[in-house]
Amino acid sequence: MHKVGFFRSVQLKFIIVYILLLLIAIQVIGSYFVRQLEEELVDNFKTSIDDRIDVVNVYLEQAFEKERPEDGSGPTLQEEIQRIVNEVDTAEITSLQVINNQRRILGTNNYMEQDNIGKKTTEDIVQNVLRNKSEQHTTQLNSNTGNRVFIKAVPIWNEDNTLAGVIYVEGNMEGVYAQLQRINGIFIKASILAVTVSALLGIIVARSITKPIKEMRRQALTMAQGDFSQKVNVYGNDEIGQLAETFNDLNDRLRDSRATTEEERRKLSSVLSDMSEGVIATDETGAVTLMNDAAGYLIGRDPDEVRGDFLLDVIKVEERVEDISELHENGSMVIDYSGEDELFLIRANFSIISDEEDQITGFITVLSDVTEQEKIEQERREFVSNVSHELRTPLTTMRSYLEALTDGAWEDKQIAPKFLNVTQNETERMIRMVNDLLQLSRMDSQEDTIHKEKVDFISYFHEVIDRFEMNTADRFTLKRRLPPSPLYVWLDKDKMTQVLDNIISNAIKYSPEGGTIHLDLKKQNRYLAVSIRDEGIGIPPDKQDKIFDRFYRADRARSRKLGGTGLGLAIAKELVEAHHGKIWAEGKEGQGTTILFTLPLISQKRRKRK
Repeated sequence: MHKVGFFRSVQLKFIIVYILLLLIAIQVIGSYFVRQLEEELVDNFKTSIDDRIDVVNVYLEQAFEKERPEDGSGPTLQEEIQRIVNEVDTAEITSLQVINNQRRILGTNNYMEQDNIGKKTTEDIVQNVLRNKSEQHTTQLNSNTGNRVFIKAVPIWNEDNTLAGVIYVEGNMEGVYAQLQRINGIFIKASILAVTVSALLGIIVARSITKPIKEMRRQALTMAQGDFSQKVNVYGNDEIGQLAETFNDLNDRLRDSRATTEEERRKLSSVLSDMSEGVIATDETGAVTLMNDAAGYLIGRDPDEVRGDFLLDVIKVEERVEDISELHENGSMVIDYSGEDELFLIRANFSIISDEEDQITGFITVLSDVTEQEKIEQERREFVSNVSHELRTPLTTMRSYLEALTDGAWEDKQIAPKFLNVTQNETERMIRMVNDLLQLSRMDSQEDTIHKEKVDFISYFHEVIDRFEMNTADRFTLKRRLPPSPLYVWLDKDKMTQVLDNIISNAIKYSPEGGTIHLDLKKQNRYLAVSIRDEGIGIPPDKQDKIFDRFYRADRARSRKLGGTGLGLAIAKELVEAHHGKIWAEGKEGQGTTILFTLPLISQKRRKRK
């Protein structure tokens, strides 16, 4: 490299920048100082004028209100006004006129304007004061002298708050600006002296800084050629001296750094190969520079083939992203790789790689399979929703009985205890129902116990239907066909009530208003068969087996609108099978749905022996 001349050196640039910064500082401070000084001087001038006007205004108001003898023995109003204005100091006020409410000049302190006394004034500002009844002021140039003049007009009021006249004042402001100009001259001379002294000091300081920098530049060129034998002279313990010491240590550090870099690269390669998560590295433009085998497996691409491809194209981000750095702001996103029959979701977490100056040099994307997590989360949400669905029916029953009590049934000594007993039973059943829902997983593992008792299913079924009729009699018809003679089964009444509640509630939800729910029961050999048929939308034959799957909905939009969760029939199936029965669905789309289930009867011979 050739030697850098003085006019291209850092030394000259440092001096120029130093002087420019000083000039800018002086200019900013000077402008602020002059502006503030000008405002202060002008404000003081105007305040002085206002104070004198206030004094004159007091005397003039007294003069206007003063009662004068009819014989004319005392001074006239015009004479007294002229006496008052003649006493005004003319050092700053060059002209003071007193004008009545008819715009006629009654007096002036300017001897050159004595001929105007008695004449109407033509000043616009006076007319504005008489019209608006408020003081006015302005600043303008005198057309004859070219001086800046401050003009102010103030109303004179009578005791009855009527406008008696106007005080018109002109003040010469040239004294203010002459004083300001003298101060500016002093400030400019001081600034020139400060810049000159600062330039000399800047040259000395720049030389002391650039000398060791030149030596380090020569040493850096030597090190770039592979020669690490020379040392840099250290001048002092300041930042430049510390930088020189760093250059002297650079030889050993470079040698160690190269060895460390190679070792870390091998470690990184080993870690990436053994990771279960996918890792993709890109440069600042988003071009792929590295991808491990796990990432290739997740997205179905060969890591060697995607090198250089754009990241968003590789991971198939469909949403519109104008700048790849926006991905880091989002933090992460879930990308859907699902096929027609299989759910496959990948979560991509984005982070940036930046240098010491916080400039983005690349991006890191970590891919992980979250399919199972999403399924579990979805089932959890569905389960919570199902709890609300299962509690709605008993709560409605309780509300009906409580409303009846509130409406006056509590006074009936025969009905009130029954209603309270039903309410208590429903409360206890809700508690047991919640416990059963929370133990749904135990039912799958056959750890849940069924507390069976011998029950006449006919009378029990009547009780369930009666409870529903009480709540739905005005909207639906529950038509029952049950044998007259009892049929005994072993069952858990709470569990079976949950089954019937789920099935009948679904029949009511999916039936049109005013429809009929058919509830049939008959004996089939050693089993009793229960049939519950609605007049709703029906279920296609290909979906009849799926309605008993957990969280399945034949019509999701309608089911959600009606408050369904997709878990009721699944629970019913588990409970019926726990009673050694079977449950299935029949019907056609548009012709209603029939839910049927069977339960084993208690053997007659066995019952007789007991």
